[in-house]
Amino acid sequence: MNYHNPVLLKESVEGLNIKSDGVYVDVTFGGGGHSKEILSRLGENGKLFAFDQDEDALKNTIDDPRFILIHENFRFITQFLKFYGVREVDGILGDFGVSSHQFDVAERGFSTRFDADLDMRMSKRNTVSAYDVVNKYEYDNLRNVLFQYGELRNANGIATAIIASREEAPIKTTEQLKKVLKQFLPARVEHKILAQIYQAIRIEVNQEIEVIKEFLLQVPDLLSKEGRLSVISYHSLEDRLVKRYIRAGQFEGEPEKDFYGNITVPLKKVGGLVIPSKQEIAQNNRARSAKLRIATKVEIK
Repeated sequence: MNYHNPVLLKESVEGLNIKSDGVYVDVTFGGGGHSKEILSRLGENGKLFAFDQDEDALKNTIDDPRFILIHENFRFITQFLKFYGVREVDGILGDFGVSSHQFDVAERGFSTRFDADLDMRMSKRNTVSAYDVVNKYEYDNLRNVLFQYGELRNANGIATAIIASREEAPIKTTEQLKKVLKQFLPARVEHKILAQIYQAIRIEVNQEIEVIKEFLLQVPDLLSKEGRLSVISYHSLEDRLVKRYIRAGQFEGEPEKDFYGNITVPLKKVGGLVIPSKQEIAQNNRARSAKLRIATKVEIK
């Protein structure tokens, strides 16, 4: 697909264990690849809701009476499903990656390949852009963003260099940012370090970690009995959140145990970790870091 080549398409949709008359949600619609696959497995009484906050994705909407596309961030999933009279669904699919379209459209500022304004917003309604993070964040906040979300060991030095440069003049474009950080970008690992820096700024701009946490906390109440969650992550920060929540029902610390040492969690994993085949990676290099985890709702007795 020109807009986005869906990753782990069959595996992620099969993980939903679709019922022909079920109600499902694709929280990251993008180019509609996963949604089309879900619809192909639904009968005439089935229903699919999809979410996408990116205005560009709305152009990909599917003309199908069983389908509704909601132009919103999926952190609001419960609120908007209630608006449509839906309180329970049979499965939820999420693909947390940045779409190929967002990477390939230079002016969006997501890619290290192009010179563009510092933007990186997944929705133009977002009031904070990459420009704001780079030019307005205080040292401690900027350093923390780079360290926590980019997992950069030299976050202190990078933050110091950015602040020293912006005091002379604002850093407005991705190319200007690269020049400011040239000393931290040795040729052999330039792309890797830049990708980590971009990732950190993008996650902060779009509040990606908080969005995933808010979403996961809503999943157990939304899923019907034996309902399924199928989630694709692309970096360790996302995957740790998903893995931890499925295993422990929380993101930090140890879950509480009852008198007998048992823990109660809202979800349980289905199968093991799924990664793309060598063939899929050869056809779509952006699939190389994808990890799929599937879970089902646990009925609390």
